Amino acid sequence: MSQQDTQAAPLDRALLDRQRRRHWRGPEAPPAFLAESVAQELTERLSLVQRRFDIGMDLAGHRGELAGHIAAGGQVEWLVRVERDPLWLEGSALAIVADEEALPLADESVDLVLSNLSLHLTNDTPGTFVQIRRALKPDGLFLAAMLGGETLTELRQSLIVAEAEIAGGAAPRVLPFVELRDAGALLQRTGFALPVIDQDRLTVRYDTMFELMADLRAMGMANILTARSRRPATRKLFLRAAEIYAERFADADGRIRATFDVVYLSGWRPHDSQQKPLRPGSAKASLAEALTRK
Repeated sequence: MSQQDTQAAPLDRALLDRQRRRHWRGPEAPPAFLAESVAQELTERLSLVQRRFDIGMDLAGHRGELAGHIAAGGQVEWLVRVERDPLWLEGSALAIVADEEALPLADESVDLVLSNLSLHLTNDTPGTFVQIRRALKPDGLFLAAMLGGETLTELRQSLIVAEAEIAGGAAPRVLPFVELRDAGALLQRTGFALPVIDQDRLTVRYDTMFELMADLRAMGMANILTARSRRPATRKLFLRAAEIYAERFADADGRIRATFDVVYLSGWRPHDSQQKPLRPGSAKASLAEALTRK
């Protein structure tokens, strides 16, 4: 792969799919705590919108935690699941096999698009946002959650320090994650109205770094960077990284912390009925007047 190709596609999404298939069933089935927690939060946020939606889309929800909660809530008449692999769609009555980066949807065809922890795993996230906006009907809602901020910062730091000690340099081993302000700017830049964005931090504790890494592999979140080193990592590297992790990021009981920052986003396809921001200079009174009134 050329340097230009690597820059254009920083994530090896085919590898992501292979990892997920490997852990789809059996004793190493992916843990659901993260997707389930975020699915519950997204469902709660949708319930605050005083509206029923005729056609909704669950975009790349993988194991379908969000789709299950939305179906139970009864706020969406028809919920269509969209996944790259038909394996993830087993048992789904309404489903489309498609890549979220190339949605086969007509313009203005759905009322609601939901996404649970998948958009940080796209290579062309702005392009995906644009496609979502186009697929929404006017005044349609986009509601999503993606990992961002300081997610897995403890693991990232421990691996970098350990590899620098052992090899004199460090290869990228943990995905980059979006910053809160950049996610908000992305919503605005891709044409969504009334954007709202916030972040919630989940801290998960493990006995050792190896239990954390096992969960990440099962969730398909092992290293899928195209710029990753092709040399097999040594046992010495991971043992040293686990020592550093325990030294720097353990609680008093010896268990280590893993940070997951969840960025929540919502935006609407523009419509004439939506509230418009005031034009500059159109305020009835100035801030200076308000502060000096008796």
